[in-house]
Amino acid sequence: MAMTERKRLAMIAHDNRKRDMLDWARANHDVLCEHELFATGTTGGLIEDDLGLKVNRFLSGPLGGDQQVGAALAEGRIDIVIFFWDPLEPQPHDVDVKALLRIAVVYNCPIACNRATADFLLSSPLLGEQYEPAASPGETAPPEREIAQIGIR
Repeated sequence: MAMTERKRLAMIAHDNRKRDMLDWARANHDVLCEHELFATGTTGGLIEDDLGLKVNRFLSGPLGGDQQVGAALAEGRIDIVIFFWDPLEPQPHDVDVKALLRIAVVYNCPIACNRATADFLLSSPLLGEQYEPAASPGETAPPEREIAQIGIR
C-alpha cells in the first residue's frame, strides 16, 4: 500500500518508557508536526499536552489501544509505528503487544522499538516522499488463516 509524503505515525510507550517517548518527541517536534499523529491514550495525551501537537488517540494500550493500532495498520490507516516497549517489565497485555509486533511484520510496516531506530526512521529521506514498499516475489495480503493466528479479527 502506497504511503503519501505526509505519513501517519502511531506512537506507543509503556509506562517505563513514556519519558523516553516524550523526550524523543520533543527532539523531533519539527518533523512530527509535518505528519498525522496517532497514539495510544496516555502517550497521546502526554504528547498533546507537552508539545501542543494534534494527536488522534486510541484507547490506552491495556484497554485495547494496541489492538486498535494493529487493526488500523492492517487496514492501511497507519504507515509507521514508533513503539517504545519495555521488554524487561511484564505487561498485563503482553499478548496484545506480541500481536501488534507480528502484524507490523506481516504487513511490512516500518516499526521502531527503540530511540535509535526511531531516529533512523525519522531521518530517512523516504519519510518526506511518496513511498510504496516493494513486495517480496509472490507476496500478497496474508490469508485469513494467518490473520487469525496472530490474533487480529
